[in-house]
Parts: sequence; structure tokens; C-alpha cells
Amino acid sequence: MMKPPFWLQAMTACALLGPLACGAGSDSSGTGGAATGGQTATAGTGGDSATGAAGTSGNAGTSGEAGTSGGGGSTATGTAGGGGGAGTTGSGGAAGTAGGGAGGGTAGARGGSTGTAGRGGTTGAAGATAGRGGNTGAAGAGGRGGSTGTGVAGSGAGGQTACVGSTYDAASPPQVLTLSGSLGAHDPAALVVGNTIYLFATGLTAKTSTNLTSWQNATTPLNPRPSWVADKVPGATNLWAPDISSFGGQYHLYYAASTFGSNKSCIGHATKTDIATGTWADQGTVICSNMGTSDNWNAIDPNIVVDDAGTPWMAFGSFWSGLKIVKMDATTGARADTAAPTAIANGANGRGSLEGAWIFKNCGYYYLFSSWGACCDGAYDYNIRVGRSTSVTGPYVDKAGVNLMNSGGGTLLVQGNSTVHAPGHNAVIVYNNKTYNLYHALNASNGNAQLHIAEIAWDAQGWPVSGGP
Repeated sequence: MMKPPFWLQAMTACALLGPLACGAGSDSSGTGGAATGGQTATAGTGGDSATGAAGTSGNAGTSGEAGTSGGGGSTATGTAGGGGGAGTTGSGGAAGTAGGGAGGGTAGARGGSTGTAGRGGTTGAAGATAGRGGNTGAAGAGGRGGSTGTGVAGSGAGGQTACVGSTYDAASPPQVLTLSGSLGAHDPAALVVGNTIYLFATGLTAKTSTNLTSWQNATTPLNPRPSWVADKVPGATNLWAPDISSFGGQYHLYYAASTFGSNKSCIGHATKTDIATGTWADQGTVICSNMGTSDNWNAIDPNIVVDDAGTPWMAFGSFWSGLKIVKMDATTGARADTAAPTAIANGANGRGSLEGAWIFKNCGYYYLFSSWGACCDGAYDYNIRVGRSTSVTGPYVDKAGVNLMNSGGGTLLVQGNSTVHAPGHNAVIVYNNKTYNLYHALNASNGNAQLHIAEIAWDAQGWPVSGGP
């Protein structure tokens, strides 16, 4: 949320799944047809006897050779087949296969883009009928499995963590969704719990949706305001730019208390064990700026990301010296220590006008989204930029390799047009295995901020491409 005096702020399996591959039951291992670059291969054959040994896994090939399938027993307990190796080049290769003679294999992470893997057994379930390998490198279908075998997941490309979202296709780019219902929102943050999306926005307004397109108002949390707000930030009559997250067995709602044009601010924290029922318990402040200190940063616009080790971190900041990050306690959600905040981005357009951090993990990277420009008056040129890092604390660089700590570092993701102004302060979520960009924007007459949602696809280099505005 921008806080200069003249601005108003009111705001992990990838596109290709690793197919399952199960061989026919036999006295020895049933092998599937190998597929290199999607070429035709011979089918695997199966035997007849009672107990089948596990098949061998396919090796990773430079063009993405599909793994051979595991064999299942014909009547006894099946032994899980080995997972297929992932394609190493990511070009024309198949995704890592998951084999299991009897059980269901889970999908591998992102592999190559075009080659087909061997065909898996029917749903990985016990008792699948034996079948021959098909054309184009398809392995034999699963033999009869035992009742307890379990498939092993294939590995992802390059050993990266799980990838989510669609692969970008210029012929079918990501689109903005058509929304209905209660859409007024500034600085939206959202969390998916089951099939429901819980959204919070400036003013600590709340909304829910069960399909991402139709939105209903929900109960406003922390009403009345926590008593500490009047003590620490007397002029803060409105609570800004919340964040919603889940870790340590609780739901965590973070929010900001500040006044326009000031960086004498605090980030507060409330918890709940069931997001759908009960009331939020306020836990007081997490971090404050210029409360008995002299800080060239602003403790507003919180966002939580949990790293690969399970440690939560809070990114925050608006104007002044930019965006910062601090470590949080994985159990309580309070600040983990008193170490000075680490700087992760600064100098947007050479004038410090960036805020609204949102960090999203995907495919081995932490993506740092932020908003630049004027959200609410003047040029109305609010826009969304992105950089990424392999470490949650940075350094973050943009697509051109420019560090986000340098002036101008940040790849443009979303900007306004003649009818939709000042899109920004975004949140990125995963819903039904797709990634979505939630943000607010103004209409051509610069009226009240409204919720916008667009799908995000990921290009060949792993950079997000958002529909919008």
C-alpha cells in the first residue's frame, strides 16, 4: 500500500505430468517399450505366473527417454515398480514416470515439453488388465496387481521442487476471468482452503468464493480494532493491506496500522485454528517502524512465505528504502528474532515507489512480485513487476538479470490501459492446479478499486505471464 501523503491505499506437478507406467505381470520383470523423442517402440510382454517381480526404471535420456514400466504380480501382493527417470534436457522429453505394478504412482514434476511417456496401468489400481505397449513409445498397461503395492513418484526436471500452473502458449495466452458478486477490494490477499478461497483486503474486509469467479462478503475480522492500535498509531482509523497464511497448525492474519505519508507504522497479527468458524484472536504487534527508533523503512504491507525448510518469512515495506524480509517463528507466527530486516528490493523507477510484496514459490524459485507507481491519484500508473531468486532472502533479479535492489530492476507483469487503470498490489494463488493473479484495479473514471483475477502461465524460462488488466 502506497503511503506518500498524496496517495490513498484502501490491498507447488507442472504443466506436463509424469504419466504412470505399469508393466504386465510375469515371472520376471515386464518391461515397457522405450520411447526416445516420441519414436515408435515395441510393446512390453507379460508372463503368467503368480508373483511378478518389480520392473526396472527407465534412465534419464538427454532427449527425455521414458522410463520402462514395473511389473505387477498376477494374484499376490504386487511390488511397486521403480520410478522413471526424468528427462534432463527438458526438450522433447517425457516427464519422469511413476511406476507401480499394483499401486497408483503419483505424477512427476516438470519434464520435457513434447515427448510422450509410456502408458500407465488403469488409474494405478490393483487388478488392472494386462496390455501391450502401444505406438509412440507407450509401455504395456498394468498387469494384475496385488492389493497393497504403491507407486513411486517420478523425479522432476533438474531436481527442482514441484511446479504448478500452465505452460505459456502464445496462441492461447492467459485471460482475465469474468467475476460477479461482491468485488470491491483494495490490496487483496487470498488463501485456498479446500475448494474455498478466503480473501481479505484493506479495511480488513473479507470475502469468499468456491469457484474463483463468484464472490460473497464474509464476516469482517477484528471488529472492533485491537486496543494496541490506538496506543501505538493513534491516527490509524483503518487497517491496511492484510495477508492470510497457514502454518504451525493455525491460520495467521497479518495487517498494518499506519497513517498517510508516515512510516511510523506497525504490523499486527491474529490467529485462528479453523478459518471457517470462530473468531480471530489478536496477538498484538509483530514489527513496528519508527517506534522509539529511526527507520528508513515502513512496517506495512505484510506477506508470509514458508521456505523449503518449513520456516516462515515475512516480506513487507512501502516506499522509503523499499522491501524487507524477516524470519518468523514457525509455531507462534511471531517474529523469530530481533535481527535487522534484510533488504530485498529498492529503487523502483529510481524514486523508491514500490510496495505490496508477494513471494510465491514455484519450480525451485521464489518469485517476488511488487507494485510500482501511483495507485490512487496523479498518473494512476500503478503496475506489477516481478523478480526471482533461489533463496528466500535474495538476491532477486528480473528476467534481464537486473538486481531488484538496483533502480529499475523488475520485469513488467501487468499494467493498465485506457479502460482499466492502476492494476496492482497482487496475490498469487494455486487453484485446481492452475496459478492465478489476484489484484485490484480502477475503472476509467478512477472509481473505487475492484477485484480482478487473471490466469498466470509460465514461459520456457520459468517466468510468469499474466492475463490482464
